Amino acid sequence: MPLSPRKARDPIGWCLGITALFLMLALWRVEIPSAYYFDEVHYVPAALKLLDLIPANREHPMFGKEVIAACIHFLGDRPLAWRLGPVLFGTLGLFGFSRLIWHLSRRRAATVAATALLATNCMWFIQSRIAMLDMMEAGMCMAGLWQFAAALRARSTGIARMHLVLSGIALGLSLGAKWSSAPALMMPGLAFLILRIRERGIFLIGRKGAGPIKGISLAEATLWLGLFPLAVYWLTFLPAMFYADRPVNPLDFIGHHKYMIKLQDSVRKPHPYQSLWYQWVVNWRVIWYLFKDIDGAQRGIVMIGNPFSMLAGLAALLWGLWAMLFRHRYDALALIVLYAVCLAMWALNGKPVQFYYHYLLSGAFLMGLMGLWLDALWQRRDRWRMVATGSMVLSLLMFAVFYPIISGAPLPYKDAYNLWMWLPTWR
Repeated sequence: MPLSPRKARDPIGWCLGITALFLMLALWRVEIPSAYYFDEVHYVPAALKLLDLIPANREHPMFGKEVIAACIHFLGDRPLAWRLGPVLFGTLGLFGFSRLIWHLSRRRAATVAATALLATNCMWFIQSRIAMLDMMEAGMCMAGLWQFAAALRARSTGIARMHLVLSGIALGLSLGAKWSSAPALMMPGLAFLILRIRERGIFLIGRKGAGPIKGISLAEATLWLGLFPLAVYWLTFLPAMFYADRPVNPLDFIGHHKYMIKLQDSVRKPHPYQSLWYQWVVNWRVIWYLFKDIDGAQRGIVMIGNPFSMLAGLAALLWGLWAMLFRHRYDALALIVLYAVCLAMWALNGKPVQFYYHYLLSGAFLMGLMGLWLDALWQRRDRWRMVATGSMVLSLLMFAVFYPIISGAPLPYKDAYNLWMWLPTWR
C-alpha cells in the first residue's frame, strides 16, 4: 500500500522527543542505589583497575570497561560515573534503533511506535541504568545497523561511504564491548552480499555495478563492513597491551581470544537466576538485580520484560512472517532475521550459564516488528485499528505500572514487591 506524503514524512522530531524523555527518565535517581548492585561488583572494580593498567575481567573485551573507566576518570569514583556510560549509550542506541526502523520501513507511525515500545519494554531502560557492558554493546550495535541502513538509502556515493565508515566503527565498538552482538554485526555485510547477488547474479557479483549502493564495490563493502570493524575491535584492546602484568601481545589476536574463550568456558557453577532462551521468549524467568534496604528505603530492581509488549511482540512476529511471505515486506524480513540470529546464538552455543538480559537485542528487534504490525493495523478501516491503539496504550501503561520495581524507587513496605510478582517464576 503506498503511503501518503504525510505518513511518509520522516518523524525525526518524534524520535528525538522520545529519546530525550528516555534520557531524562534514565538519569533521574540513577545514583540510587549508592552501592554496587548485581554485576556492577565485577565491572566497576575492573574499570577502576583499568585506570591503573591492572588486568581484571579478562574474559570480556575492553570497550565497555573503557567507557566506565573514562567516566570515573572525569567524574570521580561515584555512582553517577559508574552508570553514566550505559545511560548515554542506551540513549544513543534508542535513537539509532528509531532511525534503523525508519530507513527500513519508511513508515512514520511504525517508527514512532517502535521507538516508544523499545523505550518502555523495561529491559532497555533497566540495562541503561546499571554499570554492565551490555548497553555499550547494544547501543553501538543499533548505531551500526542504523548507519548501514542509511547507506542503502543514501543519494550519493560519498554520503553512502561516510555511512559505511561510521557503521564499521560502531560495529567494531559493539563487538569490543561484548560478543553477544556478533550475529547481528554480521548481517550488514551479509545483506550487502545478498543484495549484490540479487541484482548482479552469483557469477557477476565482483563486477563493477550499481547495486546495492551505487559506486561501492563488493571489495570496498568488505573493507568497511568486515575488515575495518575487526581493526576497530582490536584497537579497543590497546590499553591491555600496556598492562604491567601479562600484557596482550598486539600480534597475537588468535592466541588472546583462545585465552578469553577458555576463561568464559570456565564459568560453569549454576546461578539461581540462570535461564534458557525459550523462557526469555515468554518472559518466564526474571532476575532480581536488587532487593534490600538501602539509601533510606526498601528498594527493588527486577530485570523483567514489559508484561504486555514482550508477549504481544510474539503475535507481531507471526504477523511479520506472514507479511514477509505474502506481502514481500523486506523490513519485516530484516527484523525477523536479526531477532532470530541473536536468539539462536544463545539457543545453540551450549553455554551452561545464561541470563534473561541476553535477550536484550532480540527483545529490541521484537519491538521493531511490533511497531510494523501496529502500523499495519492502523492502516485498516475496521475494529483492528482500536486493537492497535489499545495495544500501544497497554504497553505504555505496563511500563508505568512496573516503573517502581524496575527503577529502585522506595517501596512503602518490604513485602510491597508482591504487587508486581504476577507469576511464581518472577519471585
